[in-house]
Amino acid sequence: MNDTISAIATAQGKGGVAIVRLSGEGALSVARAMFSRKGEFLPNVLYPGTIDCGVFSDYGMCVYFRAPHSFTGEDTVEFHCHGGIEIARGVLGRTLSLGARLAEAGEFTKRAFLNGKLSLSAVEGMGEMIAAQSKAQVRAGYLLYGERLSRETRAIRETLKECLAGIDASVDYPEEDLSTDVRAQALSALGSAVRSLEALKKQYRTGKKIKAGVNVALCGAPNVGKSSLLNALVGYDRAIVSPHAGTTRDILDGSLEIGGVLFCVTDTAGLRESADEVEREGIRRAENAIRGADVIVWLKEGEEPRPDFPDVPVITVGAKCDLRRQEDCDVNLSSVTGEGIGRLKELLYERGFGGGDEAYLMEERHYGAVVRALEGVKAALSAAEDGLYAELYAEDIKRAYLALGEIDGETATEEIISEIFSKFCVGK
Repeated sequence: MNDTISAIATAQGKGGVAIVRLSGEGALSVARAMFSRKGEFLPNVLYPGTIDCGVFSDYGMCVYFRAPHSFTGEDTVEFHCHGGIEIARGVLGRTLSLGARLAEAGEFTKRAFLNGKLSLSAVEGMGEMIAAQSKAQVRAGYLLYGERLSRETRAIRETLKECLAGIDASVDYPEEDLSTDVRAQALSALGSAVRSLEALKKQYRTGKKIKAGVNVALCGAPNVGKSSLLNALVGYDRAIVSPHAGTTRDILDGSLEIGGVLFCVTDTAGLRESADEVEREGIRRAENAIRGADVIVWLKEGEEPRPDFPDVPVITVGAKCDLRRQEDCDVNLSSVTGEGIGRLKELLYERGFGGGDEAYLMEERHYGAVVRALEGVKAALSAAEDGLYAELYAEDIKRAYLALGEIDGETATEEIISEIFSKFCVGK
């Protein structure tokens, strides 16, 4: 990593400001060759001046961050030029002509990881913030970026490490007869680890909803008002509304944010017996959408019985309340007048999301590592409770220790690391 890399760090296109970033031993030398400042470059000071791009010049600013006090942990320079495709490309081209090379996707962040500035999970948290589609995802990504998950998993690993040290001591010094103390320590440490890992595992259900959104299925008989409700929720005419039953024959969806959380709403075909082949296919797709829903909104106009939806929260809506009100429902609603829409959104948040948005276990990779660690710790705890020799369950503890190390990157394979950084854009 001794070479100097360079890339445009802002989105390409017209804008007020564009940033070209360099990192590596030669970053400051490039800055001195391109920028009009003649005196010393003090770190962390934004200097105004002329940026020489060879073919043309631009008036902008330059800032230098001295290693190791920079994002990458290396000498880093940023040129802040006027926004515009050709200006930024000109600045970048000049840095390359002076000896820098074009950075690969995510290479700045990868250098930060390799230089110990960020854990692997913090890197993924940054990615979540950049890709966020809701405020909740930004908040959860920020917790991950702030090393919240790393701190918790490292604390558990430290507990397991101390347990392994006790087991090693009992093996190395059998004459001390440490077996009783080691078993007591193992029971305490492993019990604590199980509780911590179980708490982390429970977060994933909420974290997954924060990342992917809460899936909402609008269900009911034909012509009960599902399409009108979809339009009212998303705020525009997403679905065709018709007085004729069976208008919706395919899956239509839209999204909205409630309490900072993304909700993905699906308008399904009316559920009924039909001889029409196309409508039957729409009903089959509706049933599939219902099975994948986190919460179901069941619209009804009269006394029709509600189908059974096992293991999925259901909100029963009295539809078209501007024409008729119903007693046996969670909310009466009119997509025409807007009555009940606010209450329905509250119920969607309560029953569909349900938890606070402080979850930071969102990545399937992290969840898998926690599950494998929990399996190892539980196996070791069971063996310790049965009074087996500590050497027999030490491997289960080591397995859990290594699994947790994958989260912050200490035991992650090069394949995992490369895959994570490949998802970043050039310049990040």
